[in-house]
Amino acid sequence: MSSFRAFRAFLNSPVGPKTTHFWGPAANFGFVVAGLADVKKPADKISGKMTAVLCVYSLSGMRFGYMVRPRNYLLMGCHAANETVQLYLLSRWAMGRRKSVNYSNE
Repeated sequence: MSSFRAFRAFLNSPVGPKTTHFWGPAANFGFVVAGLADVKKPADKISGKMTAVLCVYSLSGMRFGYMVRPRNYLLMGCHAANETVQLYLLSRWAMGRRKSVNYSNE
C-alpha cells in the first residue's frame, strides 16, 4: 500500500505528470532522439550552425532547469543528454570540415 501512496504523491506533486514540469522535458527528449538519428549521417550533411545553436539552447535549458523552483532535474537531464549529443555532432562536423580543406600550396 505504501507504493500506491508514493505513486499518488508523485502524480499530485508540483513536478508530476499533471504539470508542464514533466511534459516539457518529456517533449524535449525529441531533440535527443533526433540528434541520435543524425549520428549515422555523413559529416558533410550535419549543419554546423544549427548544431551550435542547439548546444547554446541546451546549455541555457540546463541552467533554467536548475534555477526554476521547484528544481526540474528532468529538464536538466534531457538538456544534458542533448548537449552531449550535439557536442558530438559538432565535433564530427568540425572534423569533416577539417578534412575537406586543402592544406597544400599547389
